[in-house]
Amino acid sequence: MPHDVALIALIAAGFVFAAIFGYLADRLHLPPLVGYLVAGVMIGSSTPGFVADTALASQLAEIGVILLMFGVGLHFSAADLLAVRGVAIPGAIGQIAIATLLGIGLTSLWGWDLGAGLVFGLSLAVASTVVLLKALEERNLVSSANGRVAVGWLIVEDLAMVLALVLLPAFAGVLGGHAGVGTHASSGPIWLTIGITLVKVAAFAAVAIFIGPKIVPWLLTSVARTGSRELFTLSVLAIALGIAFGAAEIFGVSFALGAFFAGLIMSESHLSHRAAADSLPLQNAFSVLFFVSVGMLFDPSVVVREPLMVLGVLALIIVGKSLIAFCVVLLLRYPASMGFAVSAGLAQIGEFSFILAGLGVSLGLLPREGQDLILAGAILSITINPLVFLAMEKLEKSAFSRWPVRMAGYGSAKHDRLCRELAIISQEREERDRQHHLEIEQLLETFPMFAELDESAQEELLLLFRPRSASPGDRVIRTGDRGDSMYFIASGAVEVQLEDDEIPLGAGSFFGEMAVLTGARRTADVVAVDFCQFLVLERRDFNLFMSRHPSLRAAVSSMAQERQEMNVSRQRRDQSLDAG
Repeated sequence: MPHDVALIALIAAGFVFAAIFGYLADRLHLPPLVGYLVAGVMIGSSTPGFVADTALASQLAEIGVILLMFGVGLHFSAADLLAVRGVAIPGAIGQIAIATLLGIGLTSLWGWDLGAGLVFGLSLAVASTVVLLKALEERNLVSSANGRVAVGWLIVEDLAMVLALVLLPAFAGVLGGHAGVGTHASSGPIWLTIGITLVKVAAFAAVAIFIGPKIVPWLLTSVARTGSRELFTLSVLAIALGIAFGAAEIFGVSFALGAFFAGLIMSESHLSHRAAADSLPLQNAFSVLFFVSVGMLFDPSVVVREPLMVLGVLALIIVGKSLIAFCVVLLLRYPASMGFAVSAGLAQIGEFSFILAGLGVSLGLLPREGQDLILAGAILSITINPLVFLAMEKLEKSAFSRWPVRMAGYGSAKHDRLCRELAIISQEREERDRQHHLEIEQLLETFPMFAELDESAQEELLLLFRPRSASPGDRVIRTGDRGDSMYFIASGAVEVQLEDDEIPLGAGSFFGEMAVLTGARRTADVVAVDFCQFLVLERRDFNLFMSRHPSLRAAVSSMAQERQEMNVSRQRRDQSLDAG
């Protein structure tokens, strides 16, 4: 071909192979993600035939992680994170520390030094958020207390890994490697590096929590008022990718963490549900490419070359990490049911493991063999993870049937307190949504003509309206004014003052439409006779909205024509009476 089509070839091959093997996996009663992983192996460099560009695949996979974490943030809130901090923060830190020590111990049996063991242990200690979310979604657990604890746990892990990525180059020389390599390289004293990293993370959190909620919802509302669905979807993606990239470049946090906070900020807007719906297709598509890219990195021959090492890695990930997480949850005096759920979710590794392994190799800390083992552990643990969830569910049922009183009572006080707190947060979120739906219901009740519009159009119209109020005696419209807006009376009453007559209008009526339709000047005064609340639709918004809903425009035009004919008829009658 006359031009480079590596990106097109990758996307085409990735989606085609993923669709084929995903369908076959489903027919074999396996999760589709197993098929996606196999698809990646098929187009990777370790198998004959077509070989896709691994570097491009990794970048596309990163977009998948960004969009998926953005979606999680849309359904989360800062209050949710604060609610689970009592178990997520100590649990994640304790689990990372113990799992890393186990990794160091395992590598010492293989004769590796401390630096290699540390990188290897850290890589196995952190789980994949993408895999966890897919597992929780399949079991409808994302909104449950256990699901929110698991997600909060992984957010803390991500924060810890951000610090690890910064500190590894600083300590590489001490650990037997060479510092100053790669994008994470640092210079200066170690204490200064740690301080700068913590300040950057704190600054990012402050911007996300205090400034973001004031700007992003306003920006999203402004875009939604344009009425352009493609512009709204584009803005949602721009916010998600822009904040994720900016967070990584400016504050040094991961793309995934930046995207999560982007969703968290946008969740404060009543348009968050629409944003989630618009971004969902791209989330699904690019998350598939994430699993395909993992499969592309996998070299199946490592299972044959080093079967015992692979088994050791898999045992640490599935058995070791699960047992650690379960024990940590119990030590924090939370119920065993939470321990089983968190343990199953953490029994795999993913995106951060690849980043840490790559950094360890570039710093001369981790041998290439270690990177191969980490990749093997990732793809095998991701494949087996659905079976781990099933095993944990059976263990939980068995434990509850054997020790019903002890299992039901242990940690119940803390769990009930957490559930109450999360329930209050959910109720506040539902109340906010209910109030918004109530606004739409009141709009339809007052103005039945809008009932024929679909839900998205009603939402759009509510955004386009500008609220305005008037007191008795206020002149709302003057004769000769420009016809720049149409008024809908939400409450109160007005009088349209013609030359020789006064026409009363109450709630549910509208006025000013003739000048907006014709572009002429106002022909009558309109005066408030009661305390009034108006919903004002400006000329530009009126024309844009009505162009997409011609039936509504026809109805307004028909009513305007009837009023015009009534006015003309009234004038002729008055003239005939005067003549008589």
